[in-house]
Amino acid sequence: METALLTDTHTHICDTVFDADREAVLVRAAAAGIGAVIAVGEDLADAKKNIALARDYPILKPAAGLYPTHLDRAAAAAMMDFIRAHRRMLAAIGEVGLDFWVVKTSEERNIQREIFTSFIDLALELDLPLNVHSRSAGRHTVELLLTHGARRVQMHAFDGKITAARPALEAGYYFSIPPSIVRSRQKQKLVRHLPLESLLVETDSPVLGPDPQARNEPANLMVAIDAIAAIKDLTRAAVSAAVAVNTQTLYGF
Repeated sequence: METALLTDTHTHICDTVFDADREAVLVRAAAAGIGAVIAVGEDLADAKKNIALARDYPILKPAAGLYPTHLDRAAAAAMMDFIRAHRRMLAAIGEVGLDFWVVKTSEERNIQREIFTSFIDLALELDLPLNVHSRSAGRHTVELLLTHGARRVQMHAFDGKITAARPALEAGYYFSIPPSIVRSRQKQKLVRHLPLESLLVETDSPVLGPDPQARNEPANLMVAIDAIAAIKDLTRAAVSAAVAVNTQTLYGF
């Protein structure tokens, strides 16, 4: 194969839209040169499903997290208990973070910050990577991560400006690029300014595909690789090799 085996570092493979053909989706992923898929979740049901699916499909690396719009302290506490109990099975804590696109009031945002901080502390306690959501809250999310000493961090589908990304870059955080880069000037600009050494790739399936009207899937990861290669005037193989090394550095596989 001309390219290194890749990891889709952020995919909602537990989503019910994959229930009818999940195995075929994962077969296509493997055929496209994907060696691992990090299966993120949004709640406890997702976390349990991801672990169960990983037993059936070795390509899957399960993660567990509480989506930022769940402003429920009890749910966060239950998720933290679950993560501690299943730490050896988990590739990451995610997805977690801040979302100021949906969450608007100061009171709700403070709850969101509180919950996210608890997951940052847990990631440090358990030495697990954080798979981080930061929609319309890039600068605030990076500030919180840095303030609380987060070390192993993936900024998933970062939608902020390069000025907001730079402190995260300096801290050694990684930025994962989805196939939607082909239709996103913001993502294209981000890739132009970020060094290859800071990039990962993801699909965020079933969303953020090259076609916004079609279901995305892990096999589309190469769309992101090719877009990065075109922007940086590199070969597909060079980009694949670099992001494979970056993934190994952050996740250990």
